[in-house]
Amino acid sequence: MAADALPPVTLVLGGARSGKSVHAEGLVAAAAARAVYVATAGEARDEEMRGRIAAHKARRGAERWRLVEAPLRLPEALGRLGCGAEPILLDCLSLWLANLLEEGCDVAAEGRRLIAALQACRVPVVCVSAEVGMGMTPLHPLGREFRDRLGALNRDVASVADDVIFVLAGLPMRVKAGTAEQGTG
Repeated sequence: MAADALPPVTLVLGGARSGKSVHAEGLVAAAAARAVYVATAGEARDEEMRGRIAAHKARRGAERWRLVEAPLRLPEALGRLGCGAEPILLDCLSLWLANLLEEGCDVAAEGRRLIAALQACRVPVVCVSAEVGMGMTPLHPLGREFRDRLGALNRDVASVADDVIFVLAGLPMRVKAGTAEQGTG
């Protein structure tokens, strides 16, 4: 499969440990020998997060993926990378949103900038994000704000995505298929 076999924008959603990142990596790996991995995690502040990041890196391997870290300036990173030749895997929108909230950024404005950057990319972009709206209502106000804002961000990205895939227990389910050119985006 060539990189041009990927649609312009794909959104892969799923819950924690659902297999969404593995699935997204597989989509990109099947389409291109080399790709850019845009990581949004930022600084690993504890041993558990350091372990998660190390496991992701080990699973991917360095020979196929060029790593770009964009914990806050994601639209700018996409602007630079979107003119290249390699498809982009963006993992993940939920960590990016958490970083924005922690820094007190204007989340709505950043979301609009992200959508514009995705639409301007000339290479395929596969975005990964958590689906957090299917569980209990968080008890803490910050938890509710995160859930609500991530739900809005996921809706906005899904509205411009050509493909949307939901991963449940490692099983991918296509929620939206087609391209904007075909009128389904």
